[in-house]
Amino acid sequence: MTLNRITFDAAKMGGQACIRGLRIPVATVVRCVASGMSSEEILEAYPDLEPDDITEALQYAASLTEDRIIPLAQTGS
Repeated sequence: MTLNRITFDAAKMGGQACIRGLRIPVATVVRCVASGMSSEEILEAYPDLEPDDITEALQYAASLTEDRIIPLAQTGS
């Protein structure tokens, strides 16, 4: 998955994942969606955002929750 709108900058927002170098953390966008805000409401509340920013924020958040299978080390029998 390629995420072009998610940026990390230690000088902005403590290095949190943000949208396009803006001071809008991905967590803020995801929290807005989780609280029931529509895309239109989010875009109105954060005029610097674009619809694709919301989509990519959700894709990024989803990628952080993906199941990972970690094989256990085999011990001698």
